Amino acid sequence: MATSSFTKKTLGVEANDSGKARSADSGQPAFPKKPKITPSKAKRREIPEGLWTKCPKCSLMLYDKELDENLKVCKQCSHHFPIGARERIHSLVETCSFEEMDAEMTSVDALKFTGASSYASKLDAYRKNTSLKDAVITGIGKINSIRVALGVMDFQFLGGSMGSVVGEKLTRLIETGTAKELPVVIISCSGGARMYEGMLSLMQMAKTCAALAYHGRSRLPFISVLTHPTTAGVMASFATIGDLIIAEPAAMIGFAGPRVIKDTTQSELPPGFQTAEFLRDRGLIDAIVSRKEMKGRLTSYLEFMTEGRTARHA
Repeated sequence: MATSSFTKKTLGVEANDSGKARSADSGQPAFPKKPKITPSKAKRREIPEGLWTKCPKCSLMLYDKELDENLKVCKQCSHHFPIGARERIHSLVETCSFEEMDAEMTSVDALKFTGASSYASKLDAYRKNTSLKDAVITGIGKINSIRVALGVMDFQFLGGSMGSVVGEKLTRLIETGTAKELPVVIISCSGGARMYEGMLSLMQMAKTCAALAYHGRSRLPFISVLTHPTTAGVMASFATIGDLIIAEPAAMIGFAGPRVIKDTTQSELPPGFQTAEFLRDRGLIDAIVSRKEMKGRLTSYLEFMTEGRTARHA
């Protein structure tokens, strides 16, 4: 009896001699193997914003909550991130002890400055984005048990530039400190005088220095704290006439920028030029203090400088 050969077909799939299933139409495998997913082709998970921050110095990924609790200082390399004025005040003064002065004082466009955008529109935008009235917050507060007249600049508001309001608020702070026999502490963070106000901003350099001169005649201390960056008109006025000048690590401090100085002098600048460490080694700065140690060190300095003097509370 002759046997007939046949091909088994099932749903358009036929089996060949080797037993592998192939498509009846194309001759290609009916069930091709899935390509292996290599790590390079795998979909990377996106890190949600507002949870992690990469340190620009050591590249360590820092959990934002821990970074805030550490006063915006990297736990591995001690890089100091920018910090706002209100955060800094909160880290220094005792809870509920800070009484803000001139909180509603705001700048006006006295010169009617125009450019790519008007000065008035810039002021409105920065007030909205930063929730600040201007680039400095001033008031009376306690650092541990010592009452001080405290002013803190904020770089987020127009680069911490010193216009008429900044100069006036600092002058009033200094005069209040003199009247109440309080030490003055000013924490600077600024790009210099505010160009939108022209000569009006430059006048603040003389005004703040004059107020500090009267403060000094009363033999009251003034501590100047320089943070990154402190430059130009602020550096050339009240920031560098403190009885004690301290700075945060690696802060950029100087009058003109390094590029301008290099182009003017036509010479190479030394390593570390215009850093806090460079200026400390050359005598301009008395000490470099980490942000985490600032409150304790300020307390020690103030206790020494105010020994034997009782501040009036009037």
